Amino acid sequence: MFSVVRRALARGKQHFGFSLVHFSVQRDHLHLIAEAGDRRALSRGMQGLSIRIARAVNAQLGRGGKLFADRYHARALTTPRTVRLALRYVLLNVRKHLRGPQGSAEASSAGLSPGFMDECSSAPWFSGFRRPAELAFGAREAREDWQRASGSIEPPVVRGESWLLRSGWRRAGDFDVDELPG
Repeated sequence: MFSVVRRALARGKQHFGFSLVHFSVQRDHLHLIAEAGDRRALSRGMQGLSIRIARAVNAQLGRGGKLFADRYHARALTTPRTVRLALRYVLLNVRKHLRGPQGSAEASSAGLSPGFMDECSSAPWFSGFRRPAELAFGAREAREDWQRASGSIEPPVVRGESWLLRSGWRRAGDFDVDELPG
């Protein structure tokens, strides 16, 4: 089902003054980082993205009706620290959901190898990890899978245009693929 959702995310990545910069697809929810010119652009972009995802998933499952039980929850990211925390949270979210017993902080106890990059997120297209790309496992394979599935070398997300998403977040410090988000 992930490939269906990722394709829908990619098709809706830039419309109505809305840009999808990063995503993480979990079993029952999504985390997104987006840019929008104003509240209206954010609302229209999210509506369009939600409709694309719902139609794609419903078509794949041979069903109809509402897919999302709730509307989106938006939070403005206005400082380098909040953007860094959001990037870390979204791109490394699989580590949070796969923690070991009793909420262990060891991702490896959840079966994740050191350097593992979540292929169900936009992490394979993120170039800001502290770890060199050749030591981040799964990224190349996820990008190749996307190219085969989509027929395009274009990533399923767009590059952030704001200073905060391009480089400003680094003022709060970089992070590695093995960190666990809070």
